[in-house]
Amino acid sequence: MAYGLQHVLTMYGGIVAVPLIVGQAAGLSPSDIGLLITASLFVGGLATLLQTIGLPFFGCQLPLVQGVSFAGVATMIAIVTTSSGGGGIPAVLGAVIVAALIGLLITPIFSKITKFFPPLVSGIVITTIGLTLMPVAARWAMGGNSHAEDFGSMSNIGLAAITLTIVLLLSKVGSATISRLSILLAMVIGTVIALFFGMADFSKVTSGPILAFPTPFHFGMPTFEVAAIISMLIVILVTMVETSADILAVGDIIETKVDSRRLGNGLRADMISSMLAPIFGSFTQSAFAQNVGLVAVTGVKSRYVVATGGLILVSLGLLPVMGRVIAAVPTSVLGGAGIVLFGTVAASGIRTLSKVDYRNNMNLIIVATSIGFGMIPIAAPAFYDHFPSWFATIFHSGISSAAIMAILLNLLFNHFTAGNSDQQSVFVAGTERSLRYQDIAALNEGDYFIDGKLYDALGEEVPVIAEDDHAPKPHRTAAAVH
Repeated sequence: MAYGLQHVLTMYGGIVAVPLIVGQAAGLSPSDIGLLITASLFVGGLATLLQTIGLPFFGCQLPLVQGVSFAGVATMIAIVTTSSGGGGIPAVLGAVIVAALIGLLITPIFSKITKFFPPLVSGIVITTIGLTLMPVAARWAMGGNSHAEDFGSMSNIGLAAITLTIVLLLSKVGSATISRLSILLAMVIGTVIALFFGMADFSKVTSGPILAFPTPFHFGMPTFEVAAIISMLIVILVTMVETSADILAVGDIIETKVDSRRLGNGLRADMISSMLAPIFGSFTQSAFAQNVGLVAVTGVKSRYVVATGGLILVSLGLLPVMGRVIAAVPTSVLGGAGIVLFGTVAASGIRTLSKVDYRNNMNLIIVATSIGFGMIPIAAPAFYDHFPSWFATIFHSGISSAAIMAILLNLLFNHFTAGNSDQQSVFVAGTERSLRYQDIAALNEGDYFIDGKLYDALGEEVPVIAEDDHAPKPHRTAAAVH
């Protein structure tokens, strides 16, 4: 339960931000915005249970936390403010239902792309996920609300720094259990420190209902507008790319195979959750990248831990008072923990990229171009403001930008090899020559190569086999050096 609560604390700020922003844009009352938040917690918990525990054909059964996707915020704001006849929230809910249905139908085709996600591509995407989340951690550390007077104050940043320091100290000097709970314990200690200095406010915890069940279609029956549906379909496609990346990332972190069937099950869980979410007043669902980082930093790989987090989310959706307690955790505390979490995601991607062969190929320039392309929306958020809206919707996400570029370049250089130069690229000409340990582990002192053949110290030839050769091996062989 402690590990599950740690997952909830990590993503709570993100899951409540979307309904808060969209509700304010739609001009909803504070009580209705509260219902949007409650619905998002409730549906996110159910979606997490479906993704982690799974049903036949639904759920990748990996430790992934589900919640409202931030990818659709700009699109949903545009729908509620420009929909014909003032469709507002019902127009958003209708667009989500239809777009998610289309996403569900194309999942069997979409899930076949796993062969185009070798370590080269998945490493790029995982690294970009971590890098694109760092501005979120920075804003949290500064206080979260850019319009607040104390945004960026030394007190906020100092509280984030204290939380970060506590995470590092607990990770270094604590037992295995304490180390794995370092994020949660640091948040608790950071909140207590904030309370002592008057930087945490728990006065609103007792205001509002204690128990509340999300009311189906509280905001009215969904309306269906073609323009809204098309815009939301682009969001769904972006969400599918990001969810695929998260599934592959967590599979790599916990060292388990993710094939097209498992990826398809995960995407179907995403789409069916997104289809049903509007019934309770919520929006598109996707995996939370920050929780992928939590799995990496704690080493707790059990999907049942995350399922427990899903139960806590459902409980929070039914018990708004508990949600208000967690909401009282200062944003700066979340920022201090977020630096470690999001940085760990990027580090996991770098570890994956270390497995890539960069010798006499274009892999290095693929990595450089894709990550650089993914950083454009982070470095210059207004870069795509004058592009067509559909293009901006897709590429405004650094994750989807890097993923699309990595897939296309990998196809261009490593699959469609016609026309490739047989000369070394200038980008890899200076690559350090190195051999992996497993390539030379079978060699003995005195072994030597002549004309592509391996001989031992007595001059007798040692058979050299390919790594994928499953024939019975002689008493002493050497793996082929690549």
